[in-house]
Amino acid sequence: MKTLLITFTGLLLLTGNLLFGQNTHFITSGIVEYEKTVNMFALLKKQINKDNEAFFQPIYDQFVKNQPQFKKLKSTLNFADTKTLFTPLEEENTSGNFFSDNAMVTQNNTIFTDLQTKTAVDQKKVFEEIFLLRDSTRNIHWKITDETREIAGFTCRRANAIVMDSVYVVAFYTDRIPVSGGPESFTGLPGMILGVALPHENITWFATKVTEMPLDTKAMPAPKKGKPVNNQVLKQTLLAATKDWGPWKDAYLKAFSL
Repeated sequence: MKTLLITFTGLLLLTGNLLFGQNTHFITSGIVEYEKTVNMFALLKKQINKDNEAFFQPIYDQFVKNQPQFKKLKSTLNFADTKTLFTPLEEENTSGNFFSDNAMVTQNNTIFTDLQTKTAVDQKKVFEEIFLLRDSTRNIHWKITDETREIAGFTCRRANAIVMDSVYVVAFYTDRIPVSGGPESFTGLPGMILGVALPHENITWFATKVTEMPLDTKAMPAPKKGKPVNNQVLKQTLLAATKDWGPWKDAYLKAFSL
């Protein structure tokens, strides 16, 4: 009798799991709305050192006194099947300040990604010049964890990685959207990335809304405007342009390469 009871209980659990799996709704086409948040106080504080503090510390103090700590920027990600199009939205408040042209606090990329071929077309604005970067998607070696977090109504699982040799990335993805895309150039997880944090850069991207809707991939064209380059050519161009920038160079190279 005990054996029969255990067997019957096991069958009930198995049937329940199968029914749950059958009832789970998966989204394969739609729009994700993201909000990029930059901790301006923390980001700018790092740029002050003993060589420039006499000049920059008063500017920073005035900034802290008169400006909000967090800058927020909007973007969207259209996705359908194996293709995505990441598009930054224009800022509502465009009032400039001393730090407004910092590459880390702007949105420089419009990115079309073909997840099946693992290729991307990135229209990248670098100061006043526009480049059209065609290359493979970034190969990110994610380590998936058991930690979960709710984002925009979805239970997301955490994954960690290192990109560009030194940038620590925390991402949260949902397998209810079985498309391996995400904001900016972050891809490669078994589901849509709804949250990204760069803790040491004081920057995050988190989805605020997911809208399921049919999208025609023909209505998601890859960017076409810009000077054609690949990653290696762009890196050489940036190195040449910033060779005399001293310690400022590394921050801008990182920002334009993310």
